[in-house]
Amino acid sequence: MKKFEIPEFYRSPIISQVKAKRKLEDPRKKDFTPSLLDFGTVRFYIARHFGFCYGVENAIEIAYQAIAENPDKRIFLLSQMIHNPAVNADLLSHGIQFIQDTKGNQLIPWNDLHADDIVIIPAFGTTLEIESILSDIGVNVSKYNTTCPFVEKVWNRSEKLGSDEHTIIIHGKHNHEETRATFSHSQENAPALILKNLEEAKLLGELILGQRSTSDFYELFDGKYSQGFEPEKHLTKIGVVNQTTMLATETQEITDYLREVMIQKYGEETIKEHIADTRDTLCYATNDNQSATYGLLEKEADFALVVGGYNSSNTTHLVELLEEKFTTYFIKDKEELADAQTIHSFNIHTHELETLAFKLQELEQPTIIITSGASCPDSIVDAVIQRILELKQVTLPIQTAIDQFLSVKSEN
Repeated sequence: MKKFEIPEFYRSPIISQVKAKRKLEDPRKKDFTPSLLDFGTVRFYIARHFGFCYGVENAIEIAYQAIAENPDKRIFLLSQMIHNPAVNADLLSHGIQFIQDTKGNQLIPWNDLHADDIVIIPAFGTTLEIESILSDIGVNVSKYNTTCPFVEKVWNRSEKLGSDEHTIIIHGKHNHEETRATFSHSQENAPALILKNLEEAKLLGELILGQRSTSDFYELFDGKYSQGFEPEKHLTKIGVVNQTTMLATETQEITDYLREVMIQKYGEETIKEHIADTRDTLCYATNDNQSATYGLLEKEADFALVVGGYNSSNTTHLVELLEEKFTTYFIKDKEELADAQTIHSFNIHTHELETLAFKLQELEQPTIIITSGASCPDSIVDAVIQRILELKQVTLPIQTAIDQFLSVKSEN
């Protein structure tokens, strides 16, 4: 796999050594057990897979390349490069400006842009409508296009489904940049509909089976279907793709449910004529990170730390998985670890940052689960580990613990 050139401060002395060892021992990524880093008075279970994925590293490399190659030009990002505040703050510090916020609200009017401006398309991709606006201005939309290859894979699969007269069902959050882009590309080739979760899929199932009316469809899925969508006509032959940062297990669950609905309506013998097999659109990195989280759930620990941007979809799903078993704190960086008694943690259910009691000092030898989202630099995870060691007043040198880890075979 390609090695990307990204700024050194995104890398880390601790995590880089842990990942290098696991990669050497498990090059085919078959072992999802976590790595144990033992400092005596604190133990960390570190997820087998986490942090920057191929698409994110590719996007960051291109963004900094754009900065280096255009010192005298204005440089814009359509919206946040990825959902991580540290990464976006650093890009802003280099003079990059955001044209839109993450919900698509305009921050800089289109008519303020000029043909010689540099516009970077973020890893999420963008809509055909925005590409057209930029092209009309004269901006080169391809030179610094950082759209993740796995997002483009979903678009290509959608195009193929459309050519075979399937309606495209997109498992995603309708206001997420990636889903907006995928919806835009999908509806060019076929009717398209966005489903957020299994609950919405079940509502769709009731519509397919005639248990709800057409007017129910337009009300339940307002703003989530393509223009001219006709439920009676367009829900007879479907294919499911996803926003790549959604839970892969949930995408498969939705697909399996809708397949059973189609069997119930049309029969097993003709099922291939009514729903496509789209398992090949699931993102490997999201899948690996989620599988590694299931590996964490097999361990015992006092609490879990998930590090990443609070608006990061893939990171939120890791929190969802871990909080089923552990007290789980969602933090953006080490600054949320105020002291040994207090932690600032983002509540994914209320969407609020909470100040919580943190009983680190009360635990004699805490065992801590730690992972991060695909948009979080390893250096930030490193800093969180070091902050825990500082709060716990650990005296064992970090490299000594790493050397101990490197000297033994990873747990199986």
